[in-house]
Amino acid sequence: MKRTLFYTKGLLGLVLIVTIFTACGRTADTGTPTAPEVETSTQAPTAAEVSPTPSVSPTEEPLAARVNDQGITLAEYETELALFQLASGLEPTPEGRQRVLDNLIEQTLLAQAAGVGGYTVDEATLQTRLEALEASLGSEAALAQWIDDHGYTTTTFQDSLAKAIAAAWMRDKITSEVPLNAEQVHARQILVYDSLDAQEILTQLVAGNDFGNLANQYDPITGGDLGWFPRGYLPSTDLESAAFDLQPGQFSQVIQTVAGFHILQVTERDPQHPLSPDALLALQTLALQDWLAENRAQSDIQILVR
Repeated sequence: MKRTLFYTKGLLGLVLIVTIFTACGRTADTGTPTAPEVETSTQAPTAAEVSPTPSVSPTEEPLAARVNDQGITLAEYETELALFQLASGLEPTPEGRQRVLDNLIEQTLLAQAAGVGGYTVDEATLQTRLEALEASLGSEAALAQWIDDHGYTTTTFQDSLAKAIAAAWMRDKITSEVPLNAEQVHARQILVYDSLDAQEILTQLVAGNDFGNLANQYDPITGGDLGWFPRGYLPSTDLESAAFDLQPGQFSQVIQTVAGFHILQVTERDPQHPLSPDALLALQTLALQDWLAENRAQSDIQILVR
């Protein structure tokens, strides 16, 4: 019952390669961000404008989307679609196309916020990443071939790489602000797959039967132990709400989820318990998803392709 980490919705194409060197954690050149708090736009949300064909003007490349007056080119979008198809082996569905475009929009929002936060990708940083990519692929010629094979020019590749680096910096800034301690409970459960069985177990608990003994009957390996977890960690909000409503020694009513029928007991509570690596990862994921949702709502985003 654990969340998994993003880089939200799974970044595609170039971003997958960049994350080899930006990593899901911190890199040596990003470090702990020292820029001021990121300011988000106060512009009122506007509805996305949808057009059957890309926007074209005599002075700009055709665009797939515009994010706060910054364009995502049609060429960039089509390149990412091709990489998506190469990775999946399937023709992109409408949902897949939307996923690719969403990834590009979210990357652009992160990169824009990095700029507001004072971060810029200088030539030295860009060159270091290019050299790392060359080393990973074996040679400068191999990287040049990869760039050509995937529909980039040297300029568009370096632009996309710089945006990905800035987005990764902002992602790391957001996730680094998640505290290392949080209110948590230590709980265990009895999980069965029939509502009548669950009600019978609840009756036994109300009559005074020991929760631990019953939990061991239904899960002799772990005794139903769920360990310590914070709010925002469990996939079921009903389970989480029930757990945080309990005091140590108390047990819940029967709670139905897609997994079955649960009865929880909280054994310990701590207002500032250290987060496990997995729980920290889950809260960092949630923090990034919340940031993206908030900033998308505050931004002027125009979708210019179907």
